[in-house]
Amino acid sequence: MARLFGTDGVRGIANTELTCELAYRLGQASAAVLASDVRRPTILVGRDTRISGEMLESALVAGICSLGARAVLVEVMPTPAIAYLTRYYEADAGAVISASHNTVEYNGIKFFDKNGYKLPDALEDRMEEIVHNGPPADFEMPVGDRVGRPVRQRNAVRRYVDFVKETTAVRLDGLHVVLDCAQGASYEVAPMVFKELGAHVSCYYHEPDGTNINDNCGSTHPQRLCELVRELGADVGFAFDGDADRLIAADERGQVINGDQVMALLAIHMKEKGLLRNNTLVTTVMSNMGLEIAMKKHGIRMEKTRVGDRYVLEKMLADGHTLGGEQSGHVIMLDYNTTGDGLVTAVQVITAMVVSQTPLSRLAGVMQLMPQSQFAAHVDDARKFEFDKNPKIKAKMDELEAKYKDKGRLVIRASGTEPLVRVMIEGPDQREMDKDVYALSKLIEKELA
Repeated sequence: MARLFGTDGVRGIANTELTCELAYRLGQASAAVLASDVRRPTILVGRDTRISGEMLESALVAGICSLGARAVLVEVMPTPAIAYLTRYYEADAGAVISASHNTVEYNGIKFFDKNGYKLPDALEDRMEEIVHNGPPADFEMPVGDRVGRPVRQRNAVRRYVDFVKETTAVRLDGLHVVLDCAQGASYEVAPMVFKELGAHVSCYYHEPDGTNINDNCGSTHPQRLCELVRELGADVGFAFDGDADRLIAADERGQVINGDQVMALLAIHMKEKGLLRNNTLVTTVMSNMGLEIAMKKHGIRMEKTRVGDRYVLEKMLADGHTLGGEQSGHVIMLDYNTTGDGLVTAVQVITAMVVSQTPLSRLAGVMQLMPQSQFAAHVDDARKFEFDKNPKIKAKMDELEAKYKDKGRLVIRASGTEPLVRVMIEGPDQREMDKDVYALSKLIEKELA
């Protein structure tokens, strides 16, 4: 049986793969496992703006309450806000109903422990056992006044906005900021943060209707953000994804600044201020080679992990590092929050601009991007991890690895949240790489359909 939990919780098409029954069982599992040592545990629950969120929230909360736990509902809220608010309200666990950057038909459920950290595999395995088999046979279901009940926390938005603002000491008066809220969970909090810090804010894609989340907007579609920055003559633009744990920026010229470039400028800024613990940045194997070159030039060590922000976080916690992330825009700054936080990252980027009195184009210019070509091959979800076992695919992989051995690299990985196998080649010739990536991707689709 395939593992229920992926790299970022449980995810699937809402109402067919991620059903209300599954959400109910996940609610029970979270109460049984994450708060097992508390008589009347409290679990904080938030969601993004997609139409299936309230349906799944009702089922998840029913499962939580059926085991005697108390569910605290904060409604629409960024994923990193749940990590923070779980700690702030001293809850026993946190849950987020969101499919992040995915389109509206998807949804997901992910959990945080009482300290605001994503769960290790061992805890997820214990929860998965309860999902499949139900509570232990000797477990007495609560009745009467021992049944749990949901309550709504009304001031959560205010608390999270204040927290993000407290991560900087600068004012943004005179700066023009463009925001793309992806029709998602940042639609309310992001404009509040930047307006209250003094910026002139032009906000777009901030009118969610339940069906338009990530629809040609947000961090996976930054083209319009770049156009708006140029058209409006703004100083900077920030695009979040559906649950606002990712950030992609646009500089004053309307050029995309991706997660690698954001990490580069923040690492250098933090080192100059004596804030980069262990003088180390943690990234994944997908990060651009240009990032490693830039870090070496500035005397900063770079540690690499497998793809997934949870693995970046594990490395950071194990070795005591405070800055890490992914090219996709997940940036983890452990001095502020326990997970990737798009708003906190945006505030730190603009803080670096203000403190150094330097435009974003120059700050990001410390890193020169090496040419990359990427393609996502659509495959059968049950077979996506078989790509390196297929003889035809393996032969093509060996051919390309030999071809780029001394002048670049080939990286292939199965997505932890979608039915995709991602192919990336880094090297000197863009046209040649595009051709090779496309050929391998189409072969993967043919063999693993």
